[in-house]
Amino acid sequence: MLNAIWVGFFLIAFLSALYQFLVNGQQDIFALLVRAGLDNARTAFEIGLGLTGVMCLWLGIMRIGEEAGFLRILARCLSPLFARIFPDVPQGHPALASITMNMAANMMGLDNAATPMGIKAMQELQDLNTDKGRASNAQVMFLVLNASSMTLLPVTIFTYRAQMGAVNPTDVFVPILIATYCSTLAGFILVSLTQHIRLDRVVLSWMGGLTAAVGGLTLWLMRLPPQELAQQSSLVGNLILIGLIVTFLVGAMIRRVNAYEAFIDGAKNGFQTAVTIIPYLVAMLVAIGMLRASGALDVVMDLVRWGVRGVGMDPAWVNGLPTMLIKPLSGSGARAMMVETMKTFGPDSFAGHLASIVQGSTETTFYVLSVYCGSVGIKRMRYAVAGGLVADLAGMVAAVLTAYMFFGRGS
Repeated sequence: MLNAIWVGFFLIAFLSALYQFLVNGQQDIFALLVRAGLDNARTAFEIGLGLTGVMCLWLGIMRIGEEAGFLRILARCLSPLFARIFPDVPQGHPALASITMNMAANMMGLDNAATPMGIKAMQELQDLNTDKGRASNAQVMFLVLNASSMTLLPVTIFTYRAQMGAVNPTDVFVPILIATYCSTLAGFILVSLTQHIRLDRVVLSWMGGLTAAVGGLTLWLMRLPPQELAQQSSLVGNLILIGLIVTFLVGAMIRRVNAYEAFIDGAKNGFQTAVTIIPYLVAMLVAIGMLRASGALDVVMDLVRWGVRGVGMDPAWVNGLPTMLIKPLSGSGARAMMVETMKTFGPDSFAGHLASIVQGSTETTFYVLSVYCGSVGIKRMRYAVAGGLVADLAGMVAAVLTAYMFFGRGS
């Protein structure tokens, strides 16, 4: 899928440039394409290089939290909930432990830990599956929850925004929290209704508690003047991040964990991760840059804006549409589209904020489904695709609404 998208970007850019040359007589169009490709390749390298220090910092901090046992604490808190929303999994089965660890890692933003745990959970759920080629109810629920991927600490997005020069990189914290909660809730409700899961006191308590927390925070912020919303979101985000660092360090001291060595161990992974990202950024940013330089992307966006205006809606959100469309298909593609949007319009523009919120609202649905189902040989995913796409849609709608609420109409 990603190969087709990437090649398609280049082909569309070439055909659009050919049209500009032959029909409109634009003699320098091919030079513009080459320049855009070279400029974006340099930008991708500079971003990747700049990410190294921040990625080392946060992966080092997260490793301290992991060694201090906070991942296990979160998993223990989630365990009663997952025992009820996976009723086909026997109590005490190792699959429940793997599921809770996977979800806990996702919430903490530990992608490198979440994926191996997720594959292990799918394999253990497959042991209980009577039809090995068809996803069980428990596997469908697990897949949809992973595709929606509620993330409490989107530090990677903060990192990209900081690297792109955002004044307050964390001002998208609360909007992302709202959007990712909406996507997870939508996916969960759809699967629960389809599977007739009984909403007992524990499940309703979790749903009610999370809804009250996110809704209460939203209502409180909505009472503030519009110019203060982004500032308060940044304050909340920074306070939580600083508090998290202190909590992890204190926890490490209590449990007699060598915090310094744990940090260095995690930071090594941060360096490796940042270097690994560079080729993906170069590939996608060059393709997207050429697509925009050819005029093809602007033509599509202008058509969409015309249609949006035709139904009486404000078209400012359309600049975030490319990130929305590619997000379910490719994580690296969506990440590059977010970076390109911030580069084009500015990280503190309405479009830059919206693209950041969209990036944090959901996981890459088709990647999650293909990796997890492929790991156990499942070919029939049943309604897992529908559940993941419903979660994506809910997250994107919430992202647009929160972008307007926090950052105004923009340009």
